[in-house]
Amino acid sequence: SLAIGNPADGYYATKVIEESGGYGEDVSDEEIIDAIKLLAKTEGIFAETAGGVTLASAIKLIKSGRIKKDELTVICITGNGLKTQEALIGKTVEPYHVKPNIASFEEALKKIEEGGG
Repeated sequence: SLAIGNPADGYYATKVIEESGGYGEDVSDEEIIDAIKLLAKTEGIFAETAGGVTLASAIKLIKSGRIKKDELTVICITGNGLKTQEALIGKTVEPYHVKPNIASFEEALKKIEEGGG
């Protein structure tokens, strides 16, 4: 697991990168959270922290030129952000609670459109 706080499998990931001739990047907790937010905003995917690590690392590798901007790149985002919600406490807007009816949905959508989320 490569995630905020305790990258338990970091040694093994580093070993595979070295053996394969590949590349890796270190990313800060802030970069991970920014990547999670980017995925949510642009793709509608609420990734867990490991997915944030993957995207944040890819962004750094693209910026450094290790991955070409026009190169097809596949990023595996397998975990759901509900598994690691605690990593985002205080770093995102509070979620909207929408009752199972159209009026509640439209009210939340209006707040978002007005800049509340």
